[in-house]
Amino acid sequence: MAGRQTDLLSWRVIVPFLLTGAIWGSTWWVITGQIDGVPAAWSVFYRFALATPALFLVAMLMKRRLQLSRQEHLLAALVGVFQFSGNFLLVYHAELYVTSGIVAMMFGLLMVPNALFARIFLGEKIQPQFALGSLVAIVGVSFLLFHEWSSNPGAGVIGGNVGLGIVLAMLGILAASVANVIQANPTGRAVPMVSLLAWAMLYGTTFDLGFAVLTAGPPPLPTSTSYWAGIIYLALIGSVVTFPLHYNLVREIGAGRTAYNSILTIAVAMLISTLLEDYRWTWLTAGGMVLAVAGMVVALRSKQAR
Repeated sequence: MAGRQTDLLSWRVIVPFLLTGAIWGSTWWVITGQIDGVPAAWSVFYRFALATPALFLVAMLMKRRLQLSRQEHLLAALVGVFQFSGNFLLVYHAELYVTSGIVAMMFGLLMVPNALFARIFLGEKIQPQFALGSLVAIVGVSFLLFHEWSSNPGAGVIGGNVGLGIVLAMLGILAASVANVIQANPTGRAVPMVSLLAWAMLYGTTFDLGFAVLTAGPPPLPTSTSYWAGIIYLALIGSVVTFPLHYNLVREIGAGRTAYNSILTIAVAMLISTLLEDYRWTWLTAGGMVLAVAGMVVALRSKQAR
């Protein structure tokens, strides 16, 4: 036990844990600058068009095999469509209507559909403590969403902007969850993670290009320096740098402990929304934040104990 504790306090754990939490927490706000006057679909494509070759380069530098079988390519294509297309396209469009920190908070509930899909398709059991913690977290997030809805001038209209944003975010969560579960099958486990992600990102980027052309017309060429700086940050720092750090953490301390990183990500995202998006706290939202985080901790502790 003492040795394990030393590992948790080592720089190999603390530095990537803090970096990934801070970076991923900041990306939710950076996305808002990518959808201001530029079609969200094209911003998603630009991000992964830059990130994809960089991730292939990372895989080569790590000396991971890049040749995949036909079945492995099919899996990579499915992961790419759900993760790097469906998930991100839905998230970018959701942030047109909902505060970025709230969308980040909703994604903290990704563990719930992950557990449900794993139960259905992989036969994994759901512990009562996980179910209880998840329920508490859902109630907390619901408080935040109710405040977001009620503070919107058109909130009384069914299908209003905030409502649409919430639905889009929920669909994005489901898309990400499907990607998480299907890559965990035996075929996915046989492929080096960085290689699977590189190919998945390539397939997803190809889909993003087609979607952008069909729905948003010709590609725009923004002249804003801040826009392209955001693309570079999201592609290289928010995608290429963090994935190897994240999966190294999984190897160092396990998936259960690594999952606590989502709490830090949410805290950073909500702090940035408060400072830069003028998010207003109330007793309802503060109580919702406490319940959401507490519920996530309870749920994550039960998964760690399995």
